[in-house]
Amino acid sequence: MAVQHFRLPDVGEGLTEAEVVAWRVAVGDEVATNAVLVEIETAKSLVELPSPFAGVVRELLVDEGRTVEVGTPIVAVEVAGADGEGDAAGEDGERRDVLVGYGPGKRALRRRRPAAAAGGDGGSAPGPEAAADAPSAPAAPAASGARADLPAEAPAAPVGPPPAAASSAAPARPLAAPPVRKLARERGVDLAEVRATGPRGTVSRADVLGHLDAAADVAAAAPSSGSLGQEQRVPVRGVRRAMAEAMVRSSTEAPQATLFHTLDVTRTMKLVARVKQDDRFAGVRVSPLLLAARAVVLALGRTPEMGARWDGDAHELVLPAGVHLGVAAATPRGLVVPVVRDAHALDLLDLARALGELTTTAREGRTPPEAMTSGSFTITNIGSLGIEAGAPLLNPGQTGILALGSVAQRPWVHKGRVRPRWTTTLGLTVDHRVVDGAQAGGFLADVAAVLERPSQAVVWS
Repeated sequence: MAVQHFRLPDVGEGLTEAEVVAWRVAVGDEVATNAVLVEIETAKSLVELPSPFAGVVRELLVDEGRTVEVGTPIVAVEVAGADGEGDAAGEDGERRDVLVGYGPGKRALRRRRPAAAAGGDGGSAPGPEAAADAPSAPAAPAASGARADLPAEAPAAPVGPPPAAASSAAPARPLAAPPVRKLARERGVDLAEVRATGPRGTVSRADVLGHLDAAADVAAAAPSSGSLGQEQRVPVRGVRRAMAEAMVRSSTEAPQATLFHTLDVTRTMKLVARVKQDDRFAGVRVSPLLLAARAVVLALGRTPEMGARWDGDAHELVLPAGVHLGVAAATPRGLVVPVVRDAHALDLLDLARALGELTTTAREGRTPPEAMTSGSFTITNIGSLGIEAGAPLLNPGQTGILALGSVAQRPWVHKGRVRPRWTTTLGLTVDHRVVDGAQAGGFLADVAAVLERPSQAVVWS
């Protein structure tokens, strides 16, 4: 028998560190090769790390909520048929490439072993608050009873009196199915605070939603000044830190200019309604964003410089071979911009499917890092937040970003009379090193022309 140490791998794009969000195993678990060990958050996205070997988990070396560098040992697994201790390394001493991705589900984990008398089966690793307050010393091993699937926001609280043999151990984890735990993490709910009504004290989805409704009622009834507590310090990590750093680079590296255009999109809204009735689009989200994305793709074909990249060292514009459309998506962990590859080669149905899959995956935090690189242009739907118009900042390395404002019925002069029409405002920010006002204005006018008269798309396609 040998104890192998699994080191945090580089999951792509040369990332140097990651935060341990949630352990999917506990000490004493039997794991199969490629069974998910842990969920980590990088500057790009959430990633599940599978085990490179089969064995029994002997020690969790990093607490949940702690950020560690690539190469740091994070878990010790006892592997049969080997001698001594080692790392996930090949015969030449180099670390093996570790399969990184969604991995198999939690069902790939073997049945848990009986809990040890001293450690029990109900511990919980500390949350990020504890990790943030700790001195910058090497990570202490997690408690032997650490459990999987806890929200990173806080450790679980007791749900009943602990067994006599484990009175000093961490409290037991509330019972809940994986989808319920995911919902709780996304909504920031501590399952230990939720009243369980399911079989054998299991927390159900309805319990979590009821807890949220009750919390909202309490917040609404409280005086407005009560929502202002004492000064707090919140660590900025993962996606939010990457976003902050990217925006600093964007605002300091590129001279940016923004143009606005308000337009009548009544014909687009009528087309959206007709497409929704088309059987081919059943189960696919159809919205003004889809038509705006299609308009952007067509307009980039007429002004390809809007998708170019500035190479300052060579004083050249690098024009991409096609359109790789980034779509900004707000997630609980911050703003991410996954990319639809070769959007110019997709028809409206395929583009709708790509956008739907892209945004769903992003909001679940499952977008792989490589899916958020090499975009040539970005579109952001600030209208989904009820915002009429905005001046977005460029993604570093890109020449343009288009903000789609809210689409609503407003007074509009149509055929000489003021009538209610569906209107929106487009905000286009450009890198003024790459394009001038005429190019930017022509591009924005082309996007508007398609949204005002969707039949224009047929002419340009």
